[in-house]
Amino acid sequence: MALDAIVGEMQDQAEKLKELNHTVLFDLGDDGKVLLDATGGDVKIVPNPDSDEAETTLVLSADNMSKLIAGDLNPMVAFTLGKLKVFGSKGIALKLSSLLDK
Repeated sequence: MALDAIVGEMQDQAEKLKELNHTVLFDLGDDGKVLLDATGGDVKIVPNPDSDEAETTLVLSADNMSKLIAGDLNPMVAFTLGKLKVFGSKGIALKLSSLLDK
């Protein structure tokens, strides 16, 4: 799936992502990166940001990212199967997981 489509899907979820109140970088390998900045009350979704700085980095394929956003892939199952790697705060990743389940 193209990076633009993933960014669009994330923007559709922006209202519930406000509750995250942290920064997460999604590293989608060759497909690019997406920074989710949910600090300060607004949600900013930045494709291929200038900086990789974030409190948590999630590494996964673009296909698995789309499945996570759509609710077709459970984040805990993805992590257990090695389809999702978490660097940084695992607590933020868990909070994000619970927001996507809503």
